[in-house]
Amino acid sequence: MADSVRRKLKILFAASEAVPFAKTGGLGDVAGSLPRALKHAGAKVAVIMPKYSTIPAEFQDQMKHVADFYVPLSWRSVYCGIEKLTYRGLDFYFVDNEAYFKRDGLYGYFDDGERFAFFSKAICEAIVKVPELQCDVLHCNDWQTAMAPVFIREFYNQIPACQNVKTIFTVHNVKFQGQFSDNVLNDVLGLADVPAARDQLYCAPQAINYMKGALLYSDMITTVSPSYANELQMPFYGEGLDGIFRRRAGQLRGILNGIDTTEWNPKTDPLIAQNYSADDLEGKAEDKRAIQEEMGLAQDPTRPLVAMVGRLTKQKGLDLVRYSMNAIMARGVQVMVLGTGDKDYEDSFKYFDWKYGNQMSAKIAFDGKLAHRMYAGADLFLMPSEFEPCGLSQMISMRYGTLPVVRETGGLQDSVQAYNQFTGEGTGFRFANMNADEMASCLLNACEVFWTNQEAWHQLQVQAMNEDFSWRRAANEYMDIYHSLHPEVIRYNKRRDI
Repeated sequence: MADSVRRKLKILFAASEAVPFAKTGGLGDVAGSLPRALKHAGAKVAVIMPKYSTIPAEFQDQMKHVADFYVPLSWRSVYCGIEKLTYRGLDFYFVDNEAYFKRDGLYGYFDDGERFAFFSKAICEAIVKVPELQCDVLHCNDWQTAMAPVFIREFYNQIPACQNVKTIFTVHNVKFQGQFSDNVLNDVLGLADVPAARDQLYCAPQAINYMKGALLYSDMITTVSPSYANELQMPFYGEGLDGIFRRRAGQLRGILNGIDTTEWNPKTDPLIAQNYSADDLEGKAEDKRAIQEEMGLAQDPTRPLVAMVGRLTKQKGLDLVRYSMNAIMARGVQVMVLGTGDKDYEDSFKYFDWKYGNQMSAKIAFDGKLAHRMYAGADLFLMPSEFEPCGLSQMISMRYGTLPVVRETGGLQDSVQAYNQFTGEGTGFRFANMNADEMASCLLNACEVFWTNQEAWHQLQVQAMNEDFSWRRAANEYMDIYHSLHPEVIRYNKRRDI
């Protein structure tokens, strides 16, 4: 086109957490990794997040004050400071307000609706008042940033800095939507007199829903795997928003997340007993022996060793595991569990640890270093989730040649190719239904391959380890979406590996 320009697209990536500054879940990993991959893919990227008091002092001491202004929040005028830190070549901006963010944790406070409405409004004000934060695309993530697309459209659409800003909203987990009393509509959001916003934010007679607003106001919606994008359009998975996902299916895309392939690399990992690679798997046997010793399990290379690492909650399919434990143990399989969560599940695994002695070990803790050793030492990784928007553990386990056993849902289905005994294809094992007997059968079938066909087992390990779960693929897919929203901007450079 005649007025086309070749330049880097400007992306402002908004999230409530990002590693290494603050993290409670997978969103922190995404916000710390995807923007860097987007920069390598040819965009000009900055990340904006709250300045929590829990951010380590080593980072806070390096922050530089960029700007300060007051944010209009209904009848309030609230102070906002903008601090900047460049970390590993990527610019991070921090929204500073101690009244909202000087807390012991990130979420779970009585005023979360006000705190993150402020954060969303501060993002919009920063785009207007801080020249280096002006952008082509504002990429928001989960309910904590969900009001920003609404504010952009309703309050900032006539301001030059915001007139051409396109918005993308990414759903990481639809169970957490940001639902609050409708008092927030007037007292915090200042939208009670805006009929379009008021009508679209209501989710019940006296409740409003931040995520619903973002789903209706954003130019594009993405989520963290193709299968999850399809599942969100179903009542079982959509958590009451399935109708909106169906209505906006033309603007909905599922893009599978990646992992940090530098941190999760058995060839260079300093936290494991013996390094190894897809070309030379010999060292994995020592990792298995070492983790069996560390976890108090019998040091027996002939027993399949199954690992589970993650939150101990119903979503992770742990009822299936509890029901099947006797059958699994009866076959001589070893199981090790690492994680914290609901007390009911924690107590169950403590009981199994006591009951089965050196065949079962449960560590009820959060221990990132131990997780590395478990991924490296296990033969199988069990992840029978009820739903899983993306999941990272199955990708990490494959990176370490530890074959996943997963239920066919969300990102598990998209990332694990089922073993085909006739062709030898596959990177793991899958089952379809939330059924304990079906899960146990799938797991024990995997163990049969381990016991009876080591050649096929080794080939599966190599295939799993050679899968590409880097952020390069996801970044290029996001770049396609960004450019579809700004067709006047020609790609700055060709796609390249990162």
